[in-house]
Amino acid sequence: MLVVKIGGSIFANRANLIADFAAYAKQNKAILCHGGAAESTELAKKTGVETKYLTNESGMKWRYSTAQQLELMQMTLAGKINKTLVAELQKLGVNAIGLSGLDGALLCARQKIVNASEIGADGTAGKLKVVRDDFTGKIDAVNSDLLSLLISNGYTPVIAPLALSENFEPLNTHGDRAAAQIASAMRANALAILTDVDGYFDPFPTNLVKRIDAASLPSTVQNASGGMKRKLVAAQEALGGGVKKVLIANGTKENPLTGALNGNGTTIE
Repeated sequence: MLVVKIGGSIFANRANLIADFAAYAKQNKAILCHGGAAESTELAKKTGVETKYLTNESGMKWRYSTAQQLELMQMTLAGKINKTLVAELQKLGVNAIGLSGLDGALLCARQKIVNASEIGADGTAGKLKVVRDDFTGKIDAVNSDLLSLLISNGYTPVIAPLALSENFEPLNTHGDRAAAQIASAMRANALAILTDVDGYFDPFPTNLVKRIDAASLPSTVQNASGGMKRKLVAAQEALGGGVKKVLIANGTKENPLTGALNGNGTTIE
């Protein structure tokens, strides 16, 4: 079993990736998870909704999922992006089925009440405060029975990272970490996180780190920043959940999934 996460940053340049994933999924059990931040941001601009970000004391940064933002994310993640990917995979002969975490209570989560700072237009973080209106959730449970049922009947799940709250309301989740939870629940052999850079660099952008062992991963997380920090946290969670290895690689290259499986990028195990 392979779980593949594709970032929203590469959605516009996905043709090679989708073809490569389709070739793999025809021969193997696979799940495709996707993001969609770029599309959500673009829709927010068109509708006049301001996109804001939060950060916490450990340096993690994420989208401020207000009620308005969450509505837009449902449109883009569970709507346009998910169904576009399903249609493209169906065209390539993969019996894809599109789901969000709300469907069949696939992903259940708790809304996070956090101490966080809002990031201003100049990029600086404001005063730390308790944030109660960020509709972002931490996943508590994955309905692996539903995924197993679909896969055993020949379907390839394509999953948007929205979740169902304890109050039966939609929540946004971090796509990389959602994929890690899904990979853990499905006892996947590997999680491949495909993004717009070649892997983890130290320092960036000159030295690509080809391999990180699980023992040194916590210190690597501490040294990382931005989106890569969240990917490494997701890798840590996946390994802790029993996934054998995590691959971080460039999803815009030719045959990017095949390349990642062959060691192009960063392998964590």
